[in-house]
Amino acid sequence: MKRYIKYITPFCLIAALTGCTKDFLQRDPKTEITSDQFFKSPGDLETYTNGFYSMMGAAYGDPSADNFSDDISIYNGGAELDNLIRGKLSPDNVGGWNNWDKLRRINFMLDNVSRTTGDQAAINHYIGIARFYRALFYFNMVKRYGDVPWYSHVMQTSDQSLYKASDPRAMVMDSVMNDLEFAATNVSASMNNGTNTRVTKWAAYTLLARVALFEGTFRKYHTELNLQNTAPRFLQRAASATDTVIANGGFSIYNTGAGATNFRAMFSSNNLSGNKEVIFLQKNDQSLGVANNTHVVLDWQWALSRSLANDFLMNDGTPFTSQAGFDKQDFVQMFKNRDPRMAETIMPPGFSTTPGGQPYLIKPDFGGMLQVKFYPRDPNLRQGWVADYTDLPIFRYAEILLTNAEAKAELGTLGQADLDKTINLLRRRVAMPDLNMAAANASPDPAQIARFPLTGGNNQGVLLEIRRERRVEMACEGLRWNDLLRWKAGPALAQASQGIYVAALGGIDVTGDGIPDIAIWQNAQSAQPVPGLPANAPVYYLDGSSYYLSNGTSGNIMFSKDVSQPRNFIDPKYYYFPIPLQQTVLNTNLKQPSGW
Repeated sequence: MKRYIKYITPFCLIAALTGCTKDFLQRDPKTEITSDQFFKSPGDLETYTNGFYSMMGAAYGDPSADNFSDDISIYNGGAELDNLIRGKLSPDNVGGWNNWDKLRRINFMLDNVSRTTGDQAAINHYIGIARFYRALFYFNMVKRYGDVPWYSHVMQTSDQSLYKASDPRAMVMDSVMNDLEFAATNVSASMNNGTNTRVTKWAAYTLLARVALFEGTFRKYHTELNLQNTAPRFLQRAASATDTVIANGGFSIYNTGAGATNFRAMFSSNNLSGNKEVIFLQKNDQSLGVANNTHVVLDWQWALSRSLANDFLMNDGTPFTSQAGFDKQDFVQMFKNRDPRMAETIMPPGFSTTPGGQPYLIKPDFGGMLQVKFYPRDPNLRQGWVADYTDLPIFRYAEILLTNAEAKAELGTLGQADLDKTINLLRRRVAMPDLNMAAANASPDPAQIARFPLTGGNNQGVLLEIRRERRVEMACEGLRWNDLLRWKAGPALAQASQGIYVAALGGIDVTGDGIPDIAIWQNAQSAQPVPGLPANAPVYYLDGSSYYLSNGTSGNIMFSKDVSQPRNFIDPKYYYFPIPLQQTVLNTNLKQPSGW
């Protein structure tokens, strides 16, 4: 097999993907490969499609991809979604719409594949991979803009359709599904030894199910589209596609009985190639010079939110938010008797970056809840800014199980047996109690109802618990923003974010040993000696900083940016991004998404 090896750093890849200066509409139809010299054999198609793999981009297998969702407390790097909800984004300053060259590369192959001779099954396999990536391209475009122009062939500069109006969402998404159906049917499960570093039949089914669930729920809850009568068709396909993977894919949840350690291994291992939970993988290998920089999740420019922390259940299966005084539990208290996945996602008290080393201390200026999911525990796997050699799962079987349960809950066909072969497999891995459908529906969690008021019906309770399970299982894996979009839950982003609770100014124990490790004061003048606080301990001052306490001298950490630049969510406008102004000048037939 010919391997396509590229040095990929997921966090840094964002700049590479958005830094293109030439727009598709301004480019001549040229390519480095001429059709009369290439596309002669399945080997040529393999070589060409190997170039598509970088299109998965930073939103796949990237542990920073949930930034600016309600899973994040604050982010100091600046980005579009943050600017959007603070009203600072407009057609004049927005990016995007400059990635059509990717589509052109895909269509160039599909336009010329008729020249290929050889085994038809192999040819169809690579056609399926190309259509997989075309579906991915358009899925991302529809999520961002709604209606977009559909191009199934390479456009020449003389083609008037190059400047056509956007096609309706319904037409584009039907075309996306057609591409994915072809891919799921024709991409082989075993070609190239069925390696999970390449697109296989099961990766195609996973993307098909993800797209179908997204579109089905988006149409159901976004009634302004007047497409809700077509939602069941997509939800049924999400359910049937995941049923196929469950029955025939040979995948399983990684569970050796080691509990939370098994969950951790999915995100901090350098050998996931044979892991039966991994459907599609970015393989990193020190000998090949292929790496990432996942260790920076712990100390870069963001931390996780109290909202996310609150959604992890108690270890007896009851909601944390039903505990008396839950909102006044400090950093050490809030981790006691919780779903073990919480301490594998948010840095717990006493966490050390090296075995037996000193505890790593929280940073109040980011809210206090640092991310450890994807952090390599083995120091040998952390070698510099962009030299982590952990594998990054792009698609994993856990998502298939969550999609199956949610689609059936939305359709009203879910039963306890479905939960036992989906959600409860995830819970059993970390020794959490099973989700009982009857009990959940009999007593829906009020905190979840408040967050998702559009839910209702006989399955409301279990649907809300499936959404909770999706959040805690898939946190930091790039799905949360998409989920808020499709559930029409954008108002969650309008809420001012919270960090940890601080009972009083002064010394604070954040490692769980009862001895203060840091101190927070109003200012340097008000600081006092703290018994037991080490001389070199970090001291933080509220005065003039980027954060404050909600009650002045106590309370949750809050962020000054939410006061000076308040969050807002305008419905339906902020469910889409605007098209850059220069593109609507180049193509006057383009219309801005709803609200813009």
